[in-house]
Amino acid sequence: MKGLVIALQFLTRLPLPRVTVSNAEFAASMRWFPAAGLTVGAIVCLGAVLGARIDPWLGALVGLVLWVAVTGALHLDGLGDVADASGAAHKLAQGNPERLRAVLADPHVGSFAVVAIGLQLVAKLVLIRTLLVTAPPIALLLVPFAARIGPLAWTRWLPPLHEGLGARFRDAVRPLDLALWSAALLTASWFVPGLLAALLFVPLWAVWLRARFGGISGDGHGAGIEIVESGLLLAAIVGARLI
Repeated sequence: MKGLVIALQFLTRLPLPRVTVSNAEFAASMRWFPAAGLTVGAIVCLGAVLGARIDPWLGALVGLVLWVAVTGALHLDGLGDVADASGAAHKLAQGNPERLRAVLADPHVGSFAVVAIGLQLVAKLVLIRTLLVTAPPIALLLVPFAARIGPLAWTRWLPPLHEGLGARFRDAVRPLDLALWSAALLTASWFVPGLLAALLFVPLWAVWLRARFGGISGDGHGAGIEIVESGLLLAAIVGARLI
């Protein structure tokens, strides 16, 4: 369970007891990312459902605020960095992978990042509101869980761009971990069929990252989680409409 605590400390802003962590233990905590996603999902789902008792829009707003607060906007930051690097590519990188990666590593926030983060927040607000009136609320519990299976796959499929967080996780994720969480995803899809869309979104993000950057970094993981979460919210809504 130490791995779960480490994962929660890294992925959330929940007040947890401090634990001494070695490099190997920190890397191995990625195996618990989907479980940390369930914790995020439980908080978001509870807040959204309670708010929706007054009005679905209020429920969506409460859910979104909790989503950002509990994660500390960690993944939104990654989305912004990836958007800046990708959006500036035609101006600065000019097809040069090294220049593109330099833009990705730049800590300054550009206009592309602002637009991407703004659109993501609006998209999630609308999707949460729509989900609250069209699909079972359990989808809000399970979407963050399903999205956080992605990093386990990406870290095995893609080379790290540099010796950062992405590189530290690479050797810690075992095929067994990916298989077990994939089985859990299939089980969860019995309750929310739209979660099966993760089997499409996760590989597509890997393909895009490889084509655009040649590998993955911590920002790529964070951006991927955000993109997959929004995609799965939409898939859950569509799936509920079709059933």
